[in-house]
Amino acid sequence: MQAVVISVDPLDVEVASDELWSLGVVAVEERLTGTGAVELWTSLGDDESSIVAALAGLRWPWRFEYVDESVSETWRQHAVPVWIADDLVVHPAWIDPGDIGEAIAIAIEPGATFGLGDHPTTILTMLAMRAVSTPGATVLDVGCGSGVLSVAACLFGAGRVVAVDISPASVPTTRHNAELNGIGRSIEVSTTPLAAVDGSYDIVLANILAPTLIDLAADLICVTADDGRLIISGILTEHHDHVLAALAPLHPVAHLERDGWSAITLSR
Repeated sequence: MQAVVISVDPLDVEVASDELWSLGVVAVEERLTGTGAVELWTSLGDDESSIVAALAGLRWPWRFEYVDESVSETWRQHAVPVWIADDLVVHPAWIDPGDIGEAIAIAIEPGATFGLGDHPTTILTMLAMRAVSTPGATVLDVGCGSGVLSVAACLFGAGRVVAVDISPASVPTTRHNAELNGIGRSIEVSTTPLAAVDGSYDIVLANILAPTLIDLAADLICVTADDGRLIISGILTEHHDHVLAALAPLHPVAHLERDGWSAITLSR
């Protein structure tokens, strides 16, 4: 497994970590060195050219390190299938979901991305999307991560699915998961910034944290078709009014809750 290691002064840890989070990493580990500096360990996938491009503007020195996957990925031993609904299950690609009858099964390999399918916001977003899906719908997945929601959109009958994420690891991972689920290159995935995405979509998915939803509000409104639906999650049930205010004139038409998290469907 390839890791990225950034060396920073202790006073810069918070700022540097924020920059890494903005690139779409799913974890940052801090390690104190013998010289008093702090090393931030993270992962942006295995495509070195994409990683170099993503870190081009980073102000601190960084390097690649290779780590033992058998140590870093022991969590895989404890992963389990997650039933989204009675007829829909998401399962780790390395685990057989067993006898599921006629249910839809989505196999996911998260790689270095966020999105195994078991987080409450992912479950809520998938349920909200399924409720408004129609055959042939166009779907935009903003912050696609592993591509789990994009894969689900295809299996729900979408006619076109576009997935974008600032993390370079998301591109090969989403493509791989499309292949795993028998939909080949049905998903158009890239690191294209949301502001540069062309057209509008019947369903726009944004399962990302509240501050980013607010930052992207104008662009999210722009890519949502006049009669489309924007589904947001990554927001706390008791604290999201400021996000809805930023997304006006879109207004809520449906609201799902789970474990303190919400997914809200908005329309014009």
